[in-house]
Amino acid sequence: MSENSNLINWYPGHMAKTKRLLQEQIRRIDLIIEICDARLPVSSRNPDLDRMILQKRRLLFLNKSDLADGNLNRKWLRYMNDHGIEAYLTNAVKMRGKETIGIIDRATRDIVDKALEKGVRKTVRAMIIGIPNVGKSTLINRLYGRSVAQTGDRPGVTKSNQWVKVSPYLELLDTPGLLWPKLDDQSAARKLCYIGCIKDDVVDQADLTIHLLEELCETIPDIVKERYHITDTGLKGTELLNAVCSGRGWLLKGAQYDYDRCFSVVLDEFRAGKLGRITLEYPPAGTGETVKNDQP
Repeated sequence: MSENSNLINWYPGHMAKTKRLLQEQIRRIDLIIEICDARLPVSSRNPDLDRMILQKRRLLFLNKSDLADGNLNRKWLRYMNDHGIEAYLTNAVKMRGKETIGIIDRATRDIVDKALEKGVRKTVRAMIIGIPNVGKSTLINRLYGRSVAQTGDRPGVTKSNQWVKVSPYLELLDTPGLLWPKLDDQSAARKLCYIGCIKDDVVDQADLTIHLLEELCETIPDIVKERYHITDTGLKGTELLNAVCSGRGWLLKGAQYDYDRCFSVVLDEFRAGKLGRITLEYPPAGTGETVKNDQP
C-alpha cells in the first residue's frame, strides 16, 4: 500500500447499520467492555466508539497480548491506567474466565448493591465492542465456557448483535466489529491491515507485504534473515519480495516467483506470531513499568 493508495472500501456499507444498532442498545447497558489489539493499542480503538460511550463505565482489554512485546505490554497498561482507563492485558484464547468475570463483577458492584438495597437482584448487562478481528467473540466464548459466538481469524465474522447469558446475573452483548469512515493516517491504516483488522481483499497485497517486510527488516533483521533465508535486509520493494521467494522456495514453473504464496504466508506468519512478539505502536516516552492490573 503506497502512501497515496486509497484504503477506501475499508468502511463497508453495513458499518453504518452496525453503528446505529449499537447506539440503540447503549441505553440498556451497565458496562462497556472494549477490546483492542495489544499490538496496536491506540490505532485499534475506534474513536467513534469512544464518543458513543462517553458517559458509560468501561473496561479496556488489550487482547492478543501473547503476540505483543511483553515489556511494551506493561508500559501500555501503565499508560492506560495513568490516563483513567481501567485496562487489562488479555489473551482471549487462553484467558481464565472466572477471573475475568470477577473483574466485571467488581466494575459493576455498586450498581448491583444499589439494586439490592431495593430488594432487586440485578442482572448486569455488558456490551462487548471493538473493531473487527480483535477477539470479541472469542472472549465471550471463553466466559461462556463453550462456543456460543461465531469466531474466525478474519474480520467481519460477527454480523449482528447477539445476547449471551454467561451466568444467572450476567449477560453479554456480542457486537459486530465497527470501523470508522475515514482514517487519514496511512501508517496506522497499514498496521491495521498487518494484524488482519481490515479485509485483505480491499487492499493491495503486494504493497502491504512489501511495507511489512521492509519494516520487519528494520526492526528485527536477524529474525527476518533466519525466517526467510535472506542475507541482505537492506533490499527494498520487489527485490525484497524476490529474495524472500527465493529463500523460502516459493517458485512456480520456469523459476517464476510465487508472489501470491509469498503475500499469504508472510502475512499469516506475522499475524500468528511466528516472527516473535511484536508491538507496532510505542507508548509516549517516559511511560513507566509499574502496573496496577495484571492479565486475567
